[in-house]
Amino acid sequence: MGKLEKRVRQWKKGDVQKAMLAALGIAGLLTLTAIAPNTLQLLRYVPGNRDRFSRYTQSAARRLVTKGQAEWVEERGKRYLSITEKGKKELAFEQARVALETRKKKRWDGKWRMVVFDIPERRRRTRFRLRAVMQEVGFVRLQDSVWVYPYDCEDFIALLKAELKIGKDVLYAIADTIEYDRAIRSHFGLK
Repeated sequence: MGKLEKRVRQWKKGDVQKAMLAALGIAGLLTLTAIAPNTLQLLRYVPGNRDRFSRYTQSAARRLVTKGQAEWVEERGKRYLSITEKGKKELAFEQARVALETRKKKRWDGKWRMVVFDIPERRRRTRFRLRAVMQEVGFVRLQDSVWVYPYDCEDFIALLKAELKIGKDVLYAIADTIEYDRAIRSHFGLK
């Protein structure tokens, strides 16, 4: 196996953290020593160094607690990791982001979803964060404060507005046509 293949197969810190948050969301409580019966025996099937994987999970747990997405709870002498409200919101946001990816595989309905925003200068960081998230998800910028996407993303935008606390500063619109949309259609691989 080449160096590139090894690098691609390595666990990323963010991946372990997201997986742990998802497990917390499903289970409610999570212990690092025994997520389920015989879980530690499954570590032998983890590619690479098992000790490194264990360190990744412990490090991910610390990061989740530091971010306020999880908290340590003690019950019957054992320590468990529990998801917080902030963690539940982050998990819902990640699920909406994944749902957008699955919608890309469906047939386009011919309508454009537009996100228009006017965020004041005093909330500059929020504006930059909004732009970064929309670009990461796959929106195309028409103008500085006008972004377009071909698939239904209303739920995602609602969660994004709630997370960034930018209610009326962001508007969601559905348009039938956009002038000179050939480049946008090409970008999304549409007819």
